[in-house]
Amino acid sequence: MKNHFLKISITAIALLWVIAAFSQNEIHNSLSLDSFYSKIKSQKSPQIVDARTSEEFALNHIEGAVNFNLQSENYIQSVSKLDKSKPVFIYSIGAGRSVALEKELLKNGFSEAYSLEGGIANWIGNGKPFYSNLKSKLSLAEFNKIIADNKTVLVDIGSKYCAPCKKVKPILETIRSEYGTNLKILEIELEDSPQVIADLKTVRVFPTLILYENGKIIFKKEGINDLKNEIDVALASK
Repeated sequence: MKNHFLKISITAIALLWVIAAFSQNEIHNSLSLDSFYSKIKSQKSPQIVDARTSEEFALNHIEGAVNFNLQSENYIQSVSKLDKSKPVFIYSIGAGRSVALEKELLKNGFSEAYSLEGGIANWIGNGKPFYSNLKSKLSLAEFNKIIADNKTVLVDIGSKYCAPCKKVKPILETIRSEYGTNLKILEIELEDSPQVIADLKTVRVFPTLILYENGKIIFKKEGINDLKNEIDVALASK
């Protein structure tokens, strides 16, 4: 009987080790913006990877970043240029491609790899330094004038490369048709007006929607779940 319980205990311990090992493989290192930025600043020559497409990267990116992801044709060559003994800082438009690349690097011998929560939206949306190949179509002064000149303004901030952002558009059309001239809708995209997004310092993810009433924010939402209903409620209660 004693040996029987001993065997059960050994089996249980072995099972726990397997579960622990499996769980460890599932762990990834997504960081808040402050932690991500702080770690980058602590490095003399930080290894920063933009895991978006080359088209997205050409429009805007974190200064000093290189560009590739798991689907890149030059993936192996790009990885070989990184130092496995030093941290790698990865971002995308959200968290999908960056987390996937981070996990792959950790699995293949890199000592440290981190992905940025909220991606490029979080970085630019909080005023961190970035490169852009164009001047913003909309300035902060122009934005503030639109807010001041209209009693009620719904601002949609996103990117044409962001899948959830595309789903916002038909919802906005429904809202526009229902409220007409009583509601000004302003759409701002990262690709057209990155600097005003940076100057607002209020965006953590795409899409972000902000409702202004008499120049003050009365409603803010990240994502699209139940968007139409929440905006209706916010407008009804003003």
